[in-house]
Amino acid sequence: MNKGKALKPGDTIGIIAPSSPPKEIDSVHQAKEDLEALGFRVVLGETCYESCGGYLAGTPEHRAAELNDMFADPDIDAVMALRGGYGSPQILHLLDYDMIAQNPKLFIGYSDITALHTALRQQAGLATLHGPNASPGLLSGTNTYTRECLLRAMTSPEPLGEIVNPPGEEIVCLVEGEACGEIVGGNLSLVAALAGTPFQVEAKGKLLFLEDVDEEPYRVDRMLTQLALAGTFAECAGVILGTWTNCQPKKREGFTVLDVFSNIVAPYQKPMIWNLQAGHGDNNAALPFGVQAYLDATGCRLIVEEAVVR
Repeated sequence: MNKGKALKPGDTIGIIAPSSPPKEIDSVHQAKEDLEALGFRVVLGETCYESCGGYLAGTPEHRAAELNDMFADPDIDAVMALRGGYGSPQILHLLDYDMIAQNPKLFIGYSDITALHTALRQQAGLATLHGPNASPGLLSGTNTYTRECLLRAMTSPEPLGEIVNPPGEEIVCLVEGEACGEIVGGNLSLVAALAGTPFQVEAKGKLLFLEDVDEEPYRVDRMLTQLALAGTFAECAGVILGTWTNCQPKKREGFTVLDVFSNIVAPYQKPMIWNLQAGHGDNNAALPFGVQAYLDATGCRLIVEEAVVR
């Protein structure tokens, strides 16, 4: 895999908005200040201040061009998404993957940014970091656990080793067994939305990570069924389930999200764990995508065996 360099104080992070615009302009300034407080220089993209139709941070062409420009700019050492929301799949066909492969940089974000993680890994061979977006700020809006996990992954050329939950959050084994492979995936809604497109997540022999927020169990059922029909769970080596914030039933009582995974995914008998603290919860551990990891589901352990940076 292509890898960006390990960041050090004084390096420059480019912030872009490849999906939705900021909810408040103040959050853009806060994101910049917080990253600067961590010791980095910051360049804000024009999309951080734009809005198109009220739910997109500029046209697809502008958002794609800015992401291309950030990778092409030799003065930018890493690229970070301002926020998720909606819209990143619109720019996948507009990115210059050959240029990005020739200018590898650490790319960071989560939620709607899942589509970009997938495309950059599969089209440019780029290892990326599933972790917090820049807004809300990394100091003012993120807890110590999340911030320390992110900084370690960004700055250390050594493997992260075991991803350990914060105290009080237990990882649960849903299907026993062991598996090795690259970590792929991200937000379930985006992974499902990419199915059947040229950017469908390539899960064969991989450890598939999934998380989501504000989705009722019946909607999670629908998306998992789509992936099952696409062969995703038959092909993957193992399954890592993150946080499922506000995913309890609201309109239809009965099944929980955990029940849905037990009914749809567990029968494939792939090693599977539940409640790794990564995703839309209070805790969001940084997970390197596209690098080798070892899943010991029986022992409720995930060990990252390769750094995401060089």
